[in-house]
Amino acid sequence: MLAGLGRLLHRRRWTSLVLILLLTVVAGGWGLGVLAKFKQGGFEDPKADSTLVAKLGATYFTSTNPDILVLYRSETMTVDDPRYMAAVVGTVARLPKQHVQEIITYWSFEGEAATSFASHDRHATFAVIKLTGKDDLARLTAYQEVQDRLAAPGLETSLGGSIPFGVEFSELVVSDIVKAEIVSMPILMVLLVIVFGAVVSAALPLVVALFSIVGGLAVLHVVTYVTDVTATALEVVTMMGVGLAIDYSLFIVSRFREELARDGDRERALAVTMATAGRTIAVSGITVTAALSGLLLFPQMFLRTLGLAGMATVLVAVFGAVVLLPTMLALLGPRVELGRVRGRRGRKRERNPESGFWYRLGHSVMKRPLPYFAVTLAILAVLFGPFLNVQFSAVDARVLPKDSPTREVVETVKREFPNGSAEPIDVVISGDLIPRNWRPARKNDVIPPYLESFRLRLENLPHVVKAEYTGYSEDYGGVRISVTHDQEPMSQTAQSLVKTIRQMTLSKDGFPMHIDVGGSTAAQLDLMNSLMRTLPKMALHVGVLTFVLLFMFFGSILLPLKAIAMNVLSIGASFGVIVWGFQYGHLAGLLDFTPTGGVEATSMILILAVVFGLSMDYEVFLLSRIREEWDRTHDNRTAVAVGMQRTGGIISSAAVLFLIVIAGFAMAGITVVKLIGVGMFVAVVVDAVLVRSLLVPSTMRFMGAANWWLPRPLAFLHAKMDLRERDDLDFDPVPPAPPPLAHGTAPPAAPPAASPRRRRQPQPKRPRTSVPSGRTAARTPAPATRSGTAPNGLGPNGTGSNGTAPNGTGEPWRPWQDGPPQHHPAPPQPRTTRRIVPNPDGVGWHWETDDPS
Repeated sequence: MLAGLGRLLHRRRWTSLVLILLLTVVAGGWGLGVLAKFKQGGFEDPKADSTLVAKLGATYFTSTNPDILVLYRSETMTVDDPRYMAAVVGTVARLPKQHVQEIITYWSFEGEAATSFASHDRHATFAVIKLTGKDDLARLTAYQEVQDRLAAPGLETSLGGSIPFGVEFSELVVSDIVKAEIVSMPILMVLLVIVFGAVVSAALPLVVALFSIVGGLAVLHVVTYVTDVTATALEVVTMMGVGLAIDYSLFIVSRFREELARDGDRERALAVTMATAGRTIAVSGITVTAALSGLLLFPQMFLRTLGLAGMATVLVAVFGAVVLLPTMLALLGPRVELGRVRGRRGRKRERNPESGFWYRLGHSVMKRPLPYFAVTLAILAVLFGPFLNVQFSAVDARVLPKDSPTREVVETVKREFPNGSAEPIDVVISGDLIPRNWRPARKNDVIPPYLESFRLRLENLPHVVKAEYTGYSEDYGGVRISVTHDQEPMSQTAQSLVKTIRQMTLSKDGFPMHIDVGGSTAAQLDLMNSLMRTLPKMALHVGVLTFVLLFMFFGSILLPLKAIAMNVLSIGASFGVIVWGFQYGHLAGLLDFTPTGGVEATSMILILAVVFGLSMDYEVFLLSRIREEWDRTHDNRTAVAVGMQRTGGIISSAAVLFLIVIAGFAMAGITVVKLIGVGMFVAVVVDAVLVRSLLVPSTMRFMGAANWWLPRPLAFLHAKMDLRERDDLDFDPVPPAPPPLAHGTAPPAAPPAASPRRRRQPQPKRPRTSVPSGRTAARTPAPATRSGTAPNGLGPNGTGSNGTAPNGTGEPWRPWQDGPPQHHPAPPQPRTTRRIVPNPDGVGWHWETDDPS
């Protein structure tokens, strides 16, 4: 099918190019609209108790995480100065009521309750503002209306809170991506020219990358009408769009140039490329998409939207590689070599696959597999070690750069205000027996005894400083008690305190009351519980899909299992380096971030899915060529060595180019983006240097011919769904040159009219060892005997042994007049048999052929 697509694109190349250009323009205009629809947050489990408490706080109570926190400071006045009060109260009082639901300031309280709103030196205070709107978009609109009206005359004004944090986070993500592209693109272009050896060839991956990014954003914009999308999705689209476009373009262009160098037939070269490399890319794209689809199983919006963004980008990149890129190759043809770099011509010529660095490395590994296997596994174990002590943390203001205005507000409040560093545990008690028309804040209201008793029980828990009423809703029928403690919010002690409160019960007159626990500590605990519940489902989902796809492609039981195991090792090594660099803080000085004593959990899940897909991408590239050589030779050592030689340079080049893309993100301003970039960088290096180059060939040496073992029932099933590469295409064989004319024979007057091009009739299957890879059976000449005649008694080009026609007339054979020779069937040859026997050195297996003579 893909070969037919290649022919179609060659014949309709101008039409295809015009349609793709129109599609790109429309997708670009539509895709830019997604930038205004990014949502904030998305790290919480929608069904968790902590999420319910947060929604209740935003809807019925005063939120403990304010929409806007306005910090005011004066170098000369204190909060006790009437001028200070007039400046602040006068400013917030003029805010439009249609956008502001509630305002709380230092002067909203009396007595001790107001102390938490004044700094220790009493020169600074803050105002808490709750905006109107039932969703993030409505509150964001309200924030845009009031942000320029919050500056108080004569006071320094700084903005913090959840809405400013989200806005700054989104803006930094976009700016980080722009900076990464500006830095990486010139380097990419230079390296692409070096890798391809020609300027025109080097420009093709960048065209496909641009198309992938534009198409990915367009699909992502469509997704916003179905679900929320986080700003980090833009990073995924850009990173994977550029990375996969380069990978796929390297594979397609390299194979096209290889085929074009054989006979210069552009259409045949394109068809062979699509049937082989194009098929591999299609399978690879489906495999990467399957890995990313595991993110859709998580309830967190952050992970689901990143999964959708990644899947959309992969599918668009595959479309660009199998439609856009072949269209450009069909237009260029030999001109793909224009702008050749001096000194690179000889290196681009087709070389003997049984030579070169990767061939020698493959044979070296196959000769001594145990030392290579042991040393590589030891290195991976050392890299994985730090992950055994992993601690997970939540996203807070510390992920922003040190000079971030929003982060400065948060750190100032924590440093200079009483209880500023405290992150209370919110406990909401609800039920039909909550008293009506009652306010805990009013002095004259009598607090129900059962509620006061429960508050005292909370206050007497270990590490609790105080427990106080912070909200009441008659409409909801609930009251909130905030529990302040002296522990770090993400510590094990704080998490144990949350678990203890959740185990407590409360009832009145025998009727139980509902107790829901929230706050940052509870949210992190719920997040981890949600991830741990969903992670096994994701692993099973991705593992089964990957196994089925690789089974269909390679026709093996063990190779898909080995591929999954190899990818897990690459991911484990990258996770260990992440913990070492970010949790321990060893990369803080180099990358300029603030260590938090943990790593963000959802980012690790994202790295797991993306790295698994990218590693499988390289695995498919490598094993596809190894399988091709195995089908040709049935020699495990040769197949692995030739497969590595054919793909080693391509995979290494793709890895280096992708590392340049990732390195730009590792230098981003947001710590989460840095973490994702470093994790992927390490995984790609480990995968290309250790796993694909050393671990894969050594394990294939151990398994020997068992790599391709397939039980008979599964062999029948695989025959129905075989996705392996094929290059035995439906092209007319190259006609042989006419034999030399006998002395005195005149040449023909004129060549006959060309007969209509007909499809080649299917031929009976021959032993796989008789057809070299990349050539059709019709092109394989029959072996000649010592006398120069073929095994059927014919001489060269079908003539008799004396150069006469095979009809016994003795006249010279004139193929343009006499027609084709009448070939006599060859005598039956003795049938050879093969069996699998152990290797002489005791490691692995090989095929042994019986000699019928």
